[in-house]
Amino acid sequence: MSQPITITKEDILQQVKLSCKIPELVEQIVSRKIILAAAEEAGIKVEIEELQKAADLFRLTNKLTNAEDTWKWLEKHGLSIDEFEEIVYNNIIIGKLIQHLFADKIEPYFFENQLNYAGVVMYEVVLEDEDLALELFYAVKEGEMSFFDVAHQYIQDVELRRKGGYLGVLRRQDLKPEISAAVFAAEAPQFLKPIVTSKGVHLIFVEDIIKPELDDKLRRQIFTDLGLNWLKQQVNEVGVNMNFE
Repeated sequence: MSQPITITKEDILQQVKLSCKIPELVEQIVSRKIILAAAEEAGIKVEIEELQKAADLFRLTNKLTNAEDTWKWLEKHGLSIDEFEEIVYNNIIIGKLIQHLFADKIEPYFFENQLNYAGVVMYEVVLEDEDLALELFYAVKEGEMSFFDVAHQYIQDVELRRKGGYLGVLRRQDLKPEISAAVFAAEAPQFLKPIVTSKGVHLIFVEDIIKPELDDKLRRQIFTDLGLNWLKQQVNEVGVNMNFE
């Protein structure tokens, strides 16, 4: 039997360096420090009951249904009980800080940015030949074939072909600017003229434009968007001194 391999903290740090993960981890560390400092400045506290409830939810989400499963999970990730509680605490703090910063900004932000939260139900075929795309476009417009005939004949990806080119419900930021401009100007249902991008020539059928409603799901999304934008701005404004000694 081969001898066990000992891994030290220095080994882990060296592997992080060799994996070129330092910038990513530094950003996460800076983000955590900014959040904790902002929460302290705002006087945000976490009660014991909140911590226990969040810990129970964390274990449930990660399928840690008993003490043995929890200990194995902690061991796998090299965590102590205190560090587990720190993870849970940080998750609570992030949520409470975002609520504190943006609770009264959700509705104004939504009304100013409604177009960004509109959805489109669309189907797409991407071709390399613009002349072929135009030929197929007019064939569909004149009723010689359907969009789904085009999809089944020209989409190479098997799963996408089976769905007739269906991409689901997408938002403006999910699309290239030249495509989103045309898609969200469409009067659904509408088959758009070929659109040329760096990816190819796009034949797009817009089935429906979904107007956004400020429901609970969208509120959570806006909270997330505002929080990420705020945090990104804070990270960009601070300097970082790294000390590996």
